[in-house]
Amino acid sequence: MKTKFLFIAFCLAIITSYAQQRNYLLYTDENIERLKEHIKSNELIKKQWDEQYKKAKSLLKKDKLRSSDGLLLGLVFRMTGEEKFASKIKDILLDYTSKKTWEGKALLGRNPPWKAGLGTSHTSYDIAVGFDCIYNYLTEEEKQQIAKAIVKIGINPAREDWLNPETSYHTFDTMGHNWWSACVYMAGFASLAVRDEIPEAAKWAKDIEELAVEWMNFSGSILQNKPPTFDKDGGFYESINYASYATSQYLLFLSAYSNVWPNVSIYKSPILDKIGDFFINTTYYVKGESDLAVNFGDSNIKANGGNILMLLWNLGYQNEAYAWYINHLSKNDLKNLKSPVTLALYPNLPSIDSGYLPNMPKSHIYQDMGWATMRNSWDDDATMLAVKSGFSWNHAHADVGSYILFHKGKNLIIDSGNASYLNSLYTEYYCQSEAHNVIFFNGKAQNRNDPYFGVVNSGSLHNMVEGEGFKYLLANATGPYSQILARNYRNFIWVGDVILVIDDLLAHEPGQFEWLLHYNGASELKGGIDLSIKEGDAKVLVRPLYPETFPPGGERPHDFPEHMRLTERIGYEDHHPEIKKPYWSISHFEETVRTKFISAIILETEENKNKLPVIERFDGKNFLGVSITQNGETTQVYFNLLADGRLKHRNSAITMNGWETDAYLTVLKFKENADTSKHENIEEFFIGHGSYLRRDEQVLIHALSKYTALVENFAINPSVVFQGQDNADISLHLLKESTSIKLNGMLKNGNYNAEKKLIQLKIRGNE
Repeated sequence: MKTKFLFIAFCLAIITSYAQQRNYLLYTDENIERLKEHIKSNELIKKQWDEQYKKAKSLLKKDKLRSSDGLLLGLVFRMTGEEKFASKIKDILLDYTSKKTWEGKALLGRNPPWKAGLGTSHTSYDIAVGFDCIYNYLTEEEKQQIAKAIVKIGINPAREDWLNPETSYHTFDTMGHNWWSACVYMAGFASLAVRDEIPEAAKWAKDIEELAVEWMNFSGSILQNKPPTFDKDGGFYESINYASYATSQYLLFLSAYSNVWPNVSIYKSPILDKIGDFFINTTYYVKGESDLAVNFGDSNIKANGGNILMLLWNLGYQNEAYAWYINHLSKNDLKNLKSPVTLALYPNLPSIDSGYLPNMPKSHIYQDMGWATMRNSWDDDATMLAVKSGFSWNHAHADVGSYILFHKGKNLIIDSGNASYLNSLYTEYYCQSEAHNVIFFNGKAQNRNDPYFGVVNSGSLHNMVEGEGFKYLLANATGPYSQILARNYRNFIWVGDVILVIDDLLAHEPGQFEWLLHYNGASELKGGIDLSIKEGDAKVLVRPLYPETFPPGGERPHDFPEHMRLTERIGYEDHHPEIKKPYWSISHFEETVRTKFISAIILETEENKNKLPVIERFDGKNFLGVSITQNGETTQVYFNLLADGRLKHRNSAITMNGWETDAYLTVLKFKENADTSKHENIEEFFIGHGSYLRRDEQVLIHALSKYTALVENFAINPSVVFQGQDNADISLHLLKESTSIKLNGMLKNGNYNAEKKLIQLKIRGNE
């Protein structure tokens, strides 16, 4: 009874407030006036408008138009009032509303028939916009005729297939996680268009608006290996393309809903506060050219979230970073303004200083979905590394543990992308592991059925650590490889101009390990030790370090069988399966059950191209080491082999060149030429999954449980990034007495022990 009363009150409020005017869905009076002002003051928008108007006039000469042509004709009519455009839209409406269905034969031929797929969704949107734009041009009889047809052919099939308890057979994850959004929210959008002719339409729209709380919080399915729709930080696992598509369908509906009923409350998901940042974090910014994207899965290297941030802005989600992002995309890529809807929705943005860069962390981990991005700057043409170790299903490929690299405006280490779903290579190559930068064992990687059935145990990402000149990330790719590998961990350590990729691998039986490297541009073996990857003036070197290097001095592999083997393989071009594209396989020199691949990616810059970082190998009993010297600093990286899971009941205690620890990874930074045997000379250190670090009976850091930690400015004023259990007591060596240090960005008080030169800190989960 209460629900019925609330709905009656809702309807009465609408009727009372808006009976005397037409509140348009997208091409509102406010949006039209704003566009007219933009045309007067913004040359880029004026140019786009002139092109759109010219294109609209050319459509008048055609006898048969598509439903989507109504989006352009509708904008031009709303802008100019020229009835010749309205007349053409009416022809489209009468043509499409005379059809029996808006769905394609393929879906209608399924059992049971899918009466409302994307064909119905897209057409419903197009026809609703056209109907809305010429609403006052139509006669009452025409309005009734068209509105009833929209309900019959568009809204009812969607409600029957996707919503109604008596007839629906779809759920939030049917055909991936984007179809529900498209099919349902476009039915809601169309319901808003016919609200004055169809009494029930207002309730349909309201019901659909209320379903957002379920859709945005869909938690996945254990039995069918389906993930949640959204990461808690706003990511959408299906790819940037589908994140933009699925979210846009909801936001277009929400925009129209708010335009029609601005005083009616709506569900405001916390996810909406974070979606914009997801697109900012996954975009690579290029000077003077189109920005690029993290193109994991079924995406495009030039995909972006420009339309999403515009929609968010107009819904009130506004900040300087959003304005900067929209401006950056619009300045370098006109395609973001070629859509008539986007042109109409282009907001009034505040003036942004020419030197503005987002005040956001340069690295971000989307832990629920297994994506991460790390960059050295928000500047154009900087360097960005993106890593994926998450789900495989549908639009998410079998690419657990894969990574891509952007440098100096180019995508040098790449994802192979995708192709048309109708092309057999989409399933046979693009979705499969060989199209990605992953580990192979005996010619196998993930199960080839993973993109269809999903994985029971997905990959994951952990311990994103970002310092001033240091970054770390751990990828656990073991789950999807569990049929062949017991361990498949990939560590990334980024120091200055060097990124170390450290693979920790264990198989169930001896076999051949290899790792793949896909690239753009030209690649060749240089100097016998490096793979050079170069496109334009962007260049990186990839150098295998462990278990061995390539044969020294470019010698023949036949004479050096104990070194790494390089083999060229052939794949296919992104979105062009008709074009073959080479990639590299770097393989172990012998069959083994356990190995560690360590390779260095050296970023060549204008500053270092004549003096590249010096990288040296060193090792000892049960450990591997890498030394990196650059910019007056030497960084030593230790990999404790006893900490790779081989010990069961004993801790992985080890002494490596005098450093005592149980840590999996230890990184020590010194000034170049400093005595690296003295702890007083440490500038910075990192502990990866360890509990202590000691030298010459001095405790440097200690806790009873294992943790990951970065200690910067060690000798002067330590700042600690600590990732461990919620309740832990840690001790840290201080060279200068103090009762407080900076811990995870906040000043933390502790007790200083002068005799032991340690500050003791208590970390509690309720703090």
